Amino acid sequence: MKLTKETLYSYLLIIIGSLIFAAADVLFVNPYKLAPGGVYGIANVVYHLFGFKISYTAMVFEVPLLIIGTWILGPKFGVKTIISIVLIAFFVYLIETYWGYDPAIQNDIIISTIVAGVLYGLAVGMIFKAHATSGGTDIISMIMSKYTGISLGRMVLIVDSCVTLITFIAFNDIRLPIYSLILIWISSKVIDMVLDGIKTYKTVLIVSNKHEEIKECITCKIKRGGTFLEAEGMYSGEKKRMIYSVVDRLEFQNLRDHIYEIDPKAFINIIDSSEILGEGFKKLQKDEV
Repeated sequence: MKLTKETLYSYLLIIIGSLIFAAADVLFVNPYKLAPGGVYGIANVVYHLFGFKISYTAMVFEVPLLIIGTWILGPKFGVKTIISIVLIAFFVYLIETYWGYDPAIQNDIIISTIVAGVLYGLAVGMIFKAHATSGGTDIISMIMSKYTGISLGRMVLIVDSCVTLITFIAFNDIRLPIYSLILIWISSKVIDMVLDGIKTYKTVLIVSNKHEEIKECITCKIKRGGTFLEAEGMYSGEKKRMIYSVVDRLEFQNLRDHIYEIDPKAFINIIDSSEILGEGFKKLQKDEV
C-alpha cells in the first residue's frame, strides 16, 4: 500500500480515536456500570459481575466476531478495522492496569454520561473518518441485517439497545439503561458532527417570475452559483424557470431577505444538506480504504 499523507492522516485518526474511546470507556462509562452498546458495553457488565479485565473480555468477543463476520460477509473488514480493534483493547488494557477503574468525575453519573457521549462520538467519528470501524456488535448488526432485510442503521440501534438492557438485568437498576441510551444518543450526534462538520448547507429551489433578478442576486451579492431548471406549472401549465442553488446558513438568511425585496410572492423550497461536494464546497475525492 502506498504511504501518502492521506494514509498517515487516517492512521493518526485511528490511533487518537482508539485512545479517546478507551479513556471514555474506562474512566467515564465503566465506573458507573453503564453499557452503551457494543462489545465494550458487554465487557463492562462482565467486569462488574466477575472482575475480568475489560480488555480481555472485549478481545474474547472481538476475535470470534471478526472471524465469523469475514466468513459470512466476506473480507470487508480491512486492515484499518483490525488495527482499530487491537489499539482500543491495548489502550483499555493500559488504562485499566495503570490507572484503575476510578471515575474521572466522582459521584456524578449525569455529567459522566454527557462527557462519555461526547468522547465516544468523537472517537468513533474519527475512526469512521479513517474508513475503519470499531468492530464489535457492528459485525453482529451487519450479519443480522443481511439475513433479516432490516437496514443496518436500524439493526445497530436494536443490537445496542439490547446490550443496554443487560445492565438492568444484571444490576436491577432501571436508571442504567436510560443513562446508557442517553449516552448513545449524544454520541450519535457527535459522530454526525465529526463526519459532516458543524456547518450545514441549504439547498434552495426557487420559482419566481423575476428569476433573472434573483439570479443576479445569487451570483453578484451572495457570490454563489446555481442552475436554471425548466419547469411547468401543474395547474396553469405555464412554463417557468426554477433556480437550483446551494448556500450556507448565513448566506441563506441574506438570500431570503433579498428575494423578499425582489419578489415577495416567490416560492422557495429549502432542504437541509449536510454535505456538498464539488466546486466551491468540499473537494470531491475517492474514499481511501
